[in-house]
Amino acid sequence: MTLQFGTDGVRGPAGTVLTEPVVRALGFAAAGHLGAETVVIGHDTRVSSVPLSLALAEGFLAGGIKVRLLGMVPTPAVAHVASADSVAGAIVSASHNSWGDNGVKLFAQGGRKLDDFLQANLQATWDATPELDIITGKVPLPRPDSRWENFLVGSVGERALEGLHLVVDCANGAMSIAAPSVLKDLGATVTVLNDSPDGYNINAGCGSVYPSEVQQTVLAIQADAGLAFDGDGDRVVAVSADGTLLDGDHLLGVSAVDLYERGLLVGDTVVLTVMANLGLRRALSSAGINVFETAVGDRYVLEALERNSWVLGGEQSGHLIFRNLATTGDGLLAAVQILDAARRRGYELGDWATGLVTKVPQVVRSVKVTEPGVHIVEAMEDEIDVARKTLSDEGRVLVRLSGTESVVRVMVETFDSDLAEHLVEKLCRLVEHLNVA
Repeated sequence: MTLQFGTDGVRGPAGTVLTEPVVRALGFAAAGHLGAETVVIGHDTRVSSVPLSLALAEGFLAGGIKVRLLGMVPTPAVAHVASADSVAGAIVSASHNSWGDNGVKLFAQGGRKLDDFLQANLQATWDATPELDIITGKVPLPRPDSRWENFLVGSVGERALEGLHLVVDCANGAMSIAAPSVLKDLGATVTVLNDSPDGYNINAGCGSVYPSEVQQTVLAIQADAGLAFDGDGDRVVAVSADGTLLDGDHLLGVSAVDLYERGLLVGDTVVLTVMANLGLRRALSSAGINVFETAVGDRYVLEALERNSWVLGGEQSGHLIFRNLATTGDGLLAAVQILDAARRRGYELGDWATGLVTKVPQVVRSVKVTEPGVHIVEAMEDEIDVARKTLSDEGRVLVRLSGTESVVRVMVETFDSDLAEHLVEKLCRLVEHLNVA
């Protein structure tokens, strides 16, 4: 199996596909593409992450790049240090995947995700690089760096969250230390869930993908709000005081309105992906805010932000990018900014978010494919067009190949749930048929 870069780095089963020799070769190949003489490297809490991060460091050293290890840190911490020091960055993590997978995300000089052109060139170099079993160069010991946490605390007023009681689910991942610490420094009382990683429990029934425990705990202890991060900390979802889940669409809505009303939303524009809910689009339009749409993937959102000097964008999954503050999605930064915005207004976060964004029901399913998914989607164009005409202006249809898994995702969005289910089922059957045809 040849590993390929997707929308968020490269991922695969650790130890069988994503092995130390393969990752060492990736570091060697990437050394000449990131535009820097030094790379900072972090890792999440998976059992495979430490050996893979060391192998990656060895590859960079063999390629003539200096390395600095940050140890176990969230992805946005790596990006922040890379930006602050104008160096490259790398994180060994498979984000929200289970412990058996792992991956590598790379940042070019200054902490920015790789664009398509750079990524394609790197992929070609990596494909031509043999696996490296020989260790070359001595890897330095990890050196902690607290600048990212200090920046987060300083991004809002002193003790800005004083009096708030928050439930925080760290997904047994890279936010397990940083998130409770930063929120407490800002004055919040914090009840922490899933902050005891053992190498195997990252994202296991917890975190942003499985937020039910946060919802139940917020209700049980009558907390003001809840937060749930993913394994590498670049995304967050929230929970209101009444237990309602607030996803990236809700959080983008309140962030956009707050920035817009303070005159800080450059171009009066928010960048969304094609997955953004119709309810968010309508809410932004009603507020006088423009929408610019990209493909799924936070790097595409970031590219649009940088190209147009806009400041806010993100994804339904909870990736939010405040471009004036960070170079990548940062779950903890987003949480701090959003909670601060609600606090400044005297609002309860959930009431504000759900009052602003009325979600249009979505039905989303994933179909595993072995054939090239892009060809399957192309072959479905006529049937997709028929489904769109069925909904007219009262909904949306989206069929796309996942950028991180071998699946085709089918989404239908409309207030008629029975019709949505019918169309999704019909399109999923077509995917299955084309996959074996």
